[in-house]
Amino acid sequence: MPKMKTKSGAAKRFKIRAGGSIKRSQAFKRHILTSKTTKTKRQLRGTAEVHSTNTASVRAMMPYA
Repeated sequence: MPKMKTKSGAAKRFKIRAGGSIKRSQAFKRHILTSKTTKTKRQLRGTAEVHSTNTASVRAMMPYA
């Protein structure tokens, strides 16, 4: 049986934390930033956790993570 492959796009976007939760980067922070308020851009900094309804699909894309 060959090894399962990790989806390379998922490997670039998600990291597994020590506790088992999955962290992701925030969306809506790439371009057209002039029309967004300073408060919005500040709150989009940093990382967020993948929602529990999507955790199973992300884990399926990253079998060895």
